Amino acid sequence: MQNNERLHQPPQFSVLSDAQIEKLYQATLECLERTGVEVRNARARQLLAEAGAQMDGLRARIPAHLIQDAIAGTPNFFTLWSRDGKRSLQVGYPRPGEPSPNQVYFGPGPTCTYFVDPDTGERRLTRRGDPGLTALVSDALDNIDYVMGLGLIGDVTPLLAPVYEFAEMVTNTGKPVLAWAYGPDNVVDIYEIALAVAGSEQALRERPFVALFATFQSPLIQTDEDLAKLLWAIQHDLPVALLGGGTAGTTSPVTGAGTLVVSLAGALSGLAILQLERRGAAVCLGSVPQAMDMRTCLPAYGSPEMSLYSAALSDVYRYLGLPFMGTAGASEAKTLDLQAAIECTVQALLSGLSGTSIVHDVGFLDCANIGSLESLVMNDEIIAMTKRILRGVVISDDTLMLDLIDKIGPGGEFLSTLETARRCRTEIWNPKLMDRRPWPLWLEAGAPTTKERIQERLQKILLTHKPTPLPDGVAESIESILKAAEARVG
Repeated sequence: MQNNERLHQPPQFSVLSDAQIEKLYQATLECLERTGVEVRNARARQLLAEAGAQMDGLRARIPAHLIQDAIAGTPNFFTLWSRDGKRSLQVGYPRPGEPSPNQVYFGPGPTCTYFVDPDTGERRLTRRGDPGLTALVSDALDNIDYVMGLGLIGDVTPLLAPVYEFAEMVTNTGKPVLAWAYGPDNVVDIYEIALAVAGSEQALRERPFVALFATFQSPLIQTDEDLAKLLWAIQHDLPVALLGGGTAGTTSPVTGAGTLVVSLAGALSGLAILQLERRGAAVCLGSVPQAMDMRTCLPAYGSPEMSLYSAALSDVYRYLGLPFMGTAGASEAKTLDLQAAIECTVQALLSGLSGTSIVHDVGFLDCANIGSLESLVMNDEIIAMTKRILRGVVISDDTLMLDLIDKIGPGGEFLSTLETARRCRTEIWNPKLMDRRPWPLWLEAGAPTTKERIQERLQKILLTHKPTPLPDGVAESIESILKAAEARVG
């Protein structure tokens, strides 16, 4: 007799076969051993040399066994907690034969230069307060699972912008936060703020609500400061996300396969360094592999290639049993329009169907240059639809309802049955933005457009939503940490 649970197969989209994945993985191992990567951090070079990598100045040629050992030593999933410790995200893929969660989580991205003012609609430089607004709106949206700040604050001491951003985010959301940093000093400040919120090192270690986001550079460069801050973070048991990826035709080969090799080589070389420093460190690898628009010489952030390449990397990382961070909910549109809706929908759906562990950059416009709260609200609805699709169709004796069908019989109706009333809210998705009213009722309501409904929902959130407050005294501790950082910088 078949187990009913096994008959529930969530929809899944695969770009690569196992044979293609293995060929791509072996090509990446060959690239790392033959071409190598430039490693600009002295501690990282020392770790690689002692482990048997061939060193030639800054160039490290990494043998396959170091990469394979790093993969074996990396947890296939890790947990990020809400600030109150009551909710959690299980980030990762199961390895063959190992049970573990395989959820897809969505959140904003970082460091946009510009921000759409939620009151005036103008495009302006990102300023203090904007990451707090992003965190507040993310906190209120059911389908935004974690928080990043959307914008690079421009009106504070420049070297401390990531610290101010984290302080605003952790104050305005109870959801997990992905922080970024310019260097180790920023990471120390962010860690001190997180300790103030958690109450102790042990509490933060047991239920981390913050992870560090950092990058590698394409092609094949690990920078000094990125590695330094990652090494500091894992030494203090903070989960980390290491993300990079080539732009096809400029910083990686023009072919999709060549771009995937460069992206994987950058990520896996970084993983080897981190696992040599602290075996078992919680690491999520990521990539934004995109094509170059040869007409403008700008990365095509909304291109189908980016979604396709990201989905291919989801296949690879699932095969390797490693958590993967991808991208969705971003558009090259300059304002929230039909282009933005189309690009964001394709990205969210492919990220969901490919099973990407954690998805960032929700809310980006203009090729990652503008942060938009309106886009965040729109994407919440798109992600809700995606998550409903990912639930699939459960086939079981209970859901087949043969007894009910027999009871109602030919020509009957199911609307008035108890089963319909009991299940309709879980079986049938109901929108918060999409308009399903008949034409006369829509006209009677003032014929609101989708964008108007988005703006109305955004303003309601900004006026009424209250995040979980910080523990007593923590706001004052955060302010003291910021003042000390200002004094140190200058």
